[in-house]
Amino acid sequence: MAKNDKGSAGAGTHLIAQNRRARYDYEILDTYEAGLALLGTEVKSLRLGKANLSDGYARIDNGEAFLHSVRIEPYGSGNRFNHDPERSRKMLLKRAEIDRIIGRTEEKGLTLIPLRLYFKGGLAKVEIGIVRGKRQYDRRREIAKRDADRAIDRALANQD
Repeated sequence: MAKNDKGSAGAGTHLIAQNRRARYDYEILDTYEAGLALLGTEVKSLRLGKANLSDGYARIDNGEAFLHSVRIEPYGSGNRFNHDPERSRKMLLKRAEIDRIIGRTEEKGLTLIPLRLYFKGGLAKVEIGIVRGKRQYDRRREIAKRDADRAIDRALANQD
């Protein structure tokens, strides 16, 4: 792991940003890895780790995938060539993947959100997920199950 790595996203990857709230608010049904079409100052800003996925979402428009509301801070030394921080960015996916995503997101209650943003082999990638929103009682049930599992693990550890 590199010295300035924020955590490992897999072999040969460098994690930039993660949407941790998504795992709490949504049930993740399927994930896809997509490349991003970025400007030079966006790449430099990402290398500094200045990105926020919390309000982001993805949409398919005219057969092309776009990432919306993902904030990449302007590069400090970018002067007049800097980018708009919240512009829509094209995601690079294969046609078959786009068709599969279109079919899934047309189902009632499913949407497409970014889960992680990272560099893989020097290229910026985004992991997007097809998700369904969790209800409040689903979240409570999940928390109760996690607490029960912890209590069982503690009891087994103290048993020795």
